[in-house]
Amino acid sequence: MADRIISRRALLGSTLASLAAAKPAARLPNIIWFMYDDLGSGGLGCYGQEKMRTPHSDRVACEGMRFTACYAGGSVCAPSRSVLMTGLHLGHAPVRANAQTVPLRPEDVTVAEVLKSAGYATGHFGKWGLGDAGSTGVPTRQGFDEFFGYLHQTQAHNYWPEYLRDGEEKHPLPANVGRRKGTYSAPLIASRAEQLLDKHAAVGRPFFLYTSPTLPHALFHPPNDEPYTDETAWSKRQRDYAAMVTDADAHLGRILALLDKHGVADNTIVFVTSDNGGPKEPDGDFFATNRGLRGYKGSLNEGGLRVPMLVRWPGRIAAGKVDPTPWYFADFLPTAAAIAGVKTPRGIDGMSMLPVLTGKAKRKRRVLYWEQSRWNAKTGLLEEDKTLAQAVRLGDWKAIRSAPGAPLALYDLPRDPMEERDVAAANPKVVAEIEAVLRAAHVAARPHNNGNPEWVGRKDIPPSED
Repeated sequence: MADRIISRRALLGSTLASLAAAKPAARLPNIIWFMYDDLGSGGLGCYGQEKMRTPHSDRVACEGMRFTACYAGGSVCAPSRSVLMTGLHLGHAPVRANAQTVPLRPEDVTVAEVLKSAGYATGHFGKWGLGDAGSTGVPTRQGFDEFFGYLHQTQAHNYWPEYLRDGEEKHPLPANVGRRKGTYSAPLIASRAEQLLDKHAAVGRPFFLYTSPTLPHALFHPPNDEPYTDETAWSKRQRDYAAMVTDADAHLGRILALLDKHGVADNTIVFVTSDNGGPKEPDGDFFATNRGLRGYKGSLNEGGLRVPMLVRWPGRIAAGKVDPTPWYFADFLPTAAAIAGVKTPRGIDGMSMLPVLTGKAKRKRRVLYWEQSRWNAKTGLLEEDKTLAQAVRLGDWKAIRSAPGAPLALYDLPRDPMEERDVAAANPKVVAEIEAVLRAAHVAARPHNNGNPEWVGRKDIPPSED
């Protein structure tokens, strides 16, 4: 582990040394990562969604590539984002649970730091979840020039907060004081993301825009359900949920329009995804946002981990292509480094997907790894010895161990995409190979800190697993 930390501390120096071979800054491709919150792999029209309208996401699918086996970094908020930012899977990642305010450390190198060293302007807008105010993990201490939104993932459940964070400062929203619903947060966050794009595209500076709207995360509170008021047979909750999905899609549409306006669409790669699988719907499987896959958000089954993934880069990525290559959030950092023409950090777990995106490489058999443990709020520790669950995708095989010492369940995904038939007994060689992966992939997590005093005892934030 010490070698990993040392090599990651050395990253920025090696990255800067590689810039001489990089493209001129003005020609570097812009990179946009747009991430829905809790939208399962069937939540968009291009994935078969028939009830909710997502025309702008569907446009990205038509003009780019749609992946059918892409996975989040984890099955809940903060762990998944930790994998996304660091390129480390959850056996190595610094933040492995929704443990209130566990921050990234100074030695953790993020994709924003990699791209910033290559000359990119960097901005994050939306939900962060990897370090609260004053910690080493705030976005502006982890490579982002700008941040606007929610630092703390629990606060992000409230769409009418008393304040948001602008960089490291509070941005008051006085119309919401006293639990009033005066200023809805989503348009403010969207506007700031669009301003960053507008500013840098206008002068030709390459930018990395990481925008993660909190929509459609529960609580399902849109300012109104206007897009679906004609659906009189739907429940209020169903209309609210659909309105939030369509609102997030409209934000994506404004981003695409700005790229067109500035004439930089052809020099911008856009990723559209979700931070994890969809939650269980209280009104039945009305929207089928997980496409009938087993499990939901919080589960290591396919329904908790598989997410939509659309990637558009006109002229570089074939339009309308559907690809079954398995990959996950750990792959974003090395992919972004490859796009920027700089070296990938040593010691990370992801691999560049750029050859797959551009049609220069075929699908490879590889290992994807996830884990999760229960976090004990009283001790501030992950109870790994009692609750560690692990999952592996190895080629077409998917394996899950639900707890330490539990038998390994094995599924043949092409023949059993719903994970209904455990075939471990019939495939001892595969089980042995995956057991070795499980032993090697997990490194004990660092102690998790207790909650920031600012959050202890707060009664205005709704409790949730996320």
